[in-house]
Amino acid sequence: MGLKSNGATASLKQLAPRLVVGTLAGAAALAAALFAFHRVEEFLIRDPRFALNGGEDGLRLSGAVHASHHAIQAVFAEDFGRSVYLIPVGQRRTTLKTVDWVKDATVVRIWPNLLVARIAERKPVAFITLAAGRPGLIDEDGVILPPARDRFNLPVLAGVKASDPIAERRERVGRLLRFINELGEAGKDISEVDVSDRDNLKVRQPYEGRMVTLLLGDQHFQARYQNYRNHIAEIKRKLPGASTLDLRLEDRITVVE
Repeated sequence: MGLKSNGATASLKQLAPRLVVGTLAGAAALAAALFAFHRVEEFLIRDPRFALNGGEDGLRLSGAVHASHHAIQAVFAEDFGRSVYLIPVGQRRTTLKTVDWVKDATVVRIWPNLLVARIAERKPVAFITLAAGRPGLIDEDGVILPPARDRFNLPVLAGVKASDPIAERRERVGRLLRFINELGEAGKDISEVDVSDRDNLKVRQPYEGRMVTLLLGDQHFQARYQNYRNHIAEIKRKLPGASTLDLRLEDRITVVE
């Protein structure tokens, strides 16, 4: 037992210098790597070849049709003239998503001195009425969009206000979209949909030179609306003065006074 112990002690004494040398070599290699990284980082930060130029030479935009190019460029205002290495592209993407019409964005750093911002815009699904009777647009997420120069062929959505919580606006827009999608091609002819009553969706349609209100309930939209279309001639003959038609009963159409 004594001989084995002495042998182990001798082995440890021989191994200790190797461990010290190995540790020192590792530390030296790490220090060298950190120094090299620091030098490279300094080069990327200070060399003018990596400085972001102003305008389209430094920032290229794609996908922005309705979103303001000026507002998008303003997101990067403090970045022009400094190295693209320093630009926090993740933060810039988050800020871009606060610009009107921008639903999502990606920001890509292209070496040596270029940024590419790709914009995914929101798509309006209906018109709404804002304060003082001003028209507005709303998308599927319930986000209210500023006016655009384009002419959109969209229904008017009643029962939604800018002051409503975003979750409530989203839910009500969802009811509109469910109705439109269920109607298919016939949905293109819808003029106005009122979703203020969760249990009774109301549609306003042109009828005999005026508007008639159709009560559709909360289900079977396609069947009920098609029933109305199938009996328009009979309605004109039997119910010439009707202003509100209740379509919720499957076997009849009734007039609501």
